[in-house]
Amino acid sequence: MIYILNIETATKQCSVSVSKNNELIALRELAEENFNHAEKLHVFIEEVIAEAQIKLADLNAVSVSKGPGSYTGLRIGVSTAKGLCYALGIPLIAIDTLQILAKQISITEGIIQPMIDARRMEVFTASYDSNYELIDKTTALVLDENSFDSIKGKIYFIGDGAEKTASILKEERFVFYSHLKYPSAKEMVDLSYDAFLNEKFEDVAYFEPYYLKDFMLTTKKK
Repeated sequence: MIYILNIETATKQCSVSVSKNNELIALRELAEENFNHAEKLHVFIEEVIAEAQIKLADLNAVSVSKGPGSYTGLRIGVSTAKGLCYALGIPLIAIDTLQILAKQISITEGIIQPMIDARRMEVFTASYDSNYELIDKTTALVLDENSFDSIKGKIYFIGDGAEKTASILKEERFVFYSHLKYPSAKEMVDLSYDAFLNEKFEDVAYFEPYYLKDFMLTTKKK
């Protein structure tokens, strides 16, 4: 049996799951506006391990959502995953956050366009086909009415960036899943198991999240 702990903290949702082979056996997640990931993550890990009726020592790998997404959320998730892998001597798996988000819907034709809100009219996004294969690279996109003119056919928008996209894109070929806002560790199960079987592991010492944009520190105004 292959047990994998899956950690998703790239957005407002803190999500943790345990999988046995490619089967979900425990899940905890909560979305909050004030990003309590540092407080919730370790509690959720303890709870899913207990529900799965295993010990941390039984884990074969830890997978983590690698970004793009919230700087703070990614740092918390990745540092926790790396710490567990180092302590337990097991592999680290990194999964693209937008691919995790795309896995929440299933289509037979067209394009899945997962979107993470990056404030104002900007989103982190990428294009995936019906097999969840990347067909257009991840980018930080400032939205306007012409943003997807180069893509023909239906486009299915998902994530917390889809709501503001719906306000400017009005063609019938655009389909919006605005209610599916955040990536979840339950969609990491197949992805992390496949990565484990193909030994797609990261260097625990040197792996860093994919922030996409440089993080900028700002000073509080007096």
